[in-house]
Amino acid sequence: MMSRLAITSLLAAAAAGCAGQQQAQTGGAPISKEERLRITNQSPFDVAVCKTQAPALSQPANQGILVGALLASRPQVMECLVDPKSRGTAETTRLVVKTTVNEQGGSHVISGENLTPEGIACVQKLVDTRVPLTPLAKGAAPVESESTFVHEAGNSPSVRFGLNPGSDFSGNVRLAQAQWCDCYAGYETKAPPTLRANVDLKKASATAADITFDSVGTPEGDQLAACLKGKMMAVPVKLEVDELKFPYRFVHFNSHATEPAADLTPELRLLQLDLVRNQRSADAAIAFGNRANAAEAYDAIVAKYQKTKDWKLIDELKSKCRTLVDSAQAWVNSIESQRQVDQSTVDLARELKAKDAAWGDLEAKTQEIIAVTQQDLDTAKQRLAADQGACPKETTEAAPKKKK
Repeated sequence: MMSRLAITSLLAAAAAGCAGQQQAQTGGAPISKEERLRITNQSPFDVAVCKTQAPALSQPANQGILVGALLASRPQVMECLVDPKSRGTAETTRLVVKTTVNEQGGSHVISGENLTPEGIACVQKLVDTRVPLTPLAKGAAPVESESTFVHEAGNSPSVRFGLNPGSDFSGNVRLAQAQWCDCYAGYETKAPPTLRANVDLKKASATAADITFDSVGTPEGDQLAACLKGKMMAVPVKLEVDELKFPYRFVHFNSHATEPAADLTPELRLLQLDLVRNQRSADAAIAFGNRANAAEAYDAIVAKYQKTKDWKLIDELKSKCRTLVDSAQAWVNSIESQRQVDQSTVDLARELKAKDAAWGDLEAKTQEIIAVTQQDLDTAKQRLAADQGACPKETTEAAPKKKK
């Protein structure tokens, strides 16, 4: 299963290529006059960044838990790379987190391509906080994992300064969103609505002269707009012309959403589904690791029982086997949730293909992914059945079986 988990998503690449996003390009290519006049830096914001509490991880660490924990941190890692200070001049930034845990402790080593010291420091602080590492038991085999994140300036959310004053103001707004999480309270399980702000900048004013939002039509949407307006009014302005007016479009995603993002266009819903799938994949990897730990703990008590034949251990045997079965069921549930997202993606790809045949490739790729997910689900269900069959039923039962 671990070989099938990747930080960069096949669906994300395909969807981004078809849907596109209005963002500034980086790199050394000459900047056209049109690009200098166009307002950029209004890339989507994933409100999952605001979820600072990392998922609880069972101990000891194993590969499944480490891979899942780092995958769950993807929104925060990618947010580090939005800032141009984190990236060099190339369009593609590749970031690798190599994690090692042994009986002395553990470490996350950050490396990659097109990373700046600021970018490395941002990710280092993030993974050290979200994925704490505890020393393994004496004599335990070391555990290693490697996770790769790829940021594409043309497709991934990113900011570039120096194009024009409107883009610079927009870039400062976009970078500040990660500090405006109080505005997004109440959106833990859904993507906030898309908003349009009408920005009026004046040379004589150190901040925006005026900002108005188009009506959202819902109390919570209008409340979000009011909160964001207050934040935007504090963003500094540097303007050489007398006045500049332009719209700012807030596009929101939520990797942790459990509700459909009906507010988004079909193309953006596809990207939203891909972000959700990344988190469901993280859940499945962590559940896989939790089940492995539960199996190891059960094997240990079985070995002790078989050596001592002490029937006083039966209660502990039953308890640890219940934990094993529960963890196996959680693994099954997590893969089923992942498959539901895959099916929603196929359905949406078909909807898009009806309007543009080019989306047929994405539909085919998603069908392939569903087939792989189904294989993982079948494996997990078989393991669950085996775990259930291994549990002791009564104290008169023969010695319980070890798990693998």
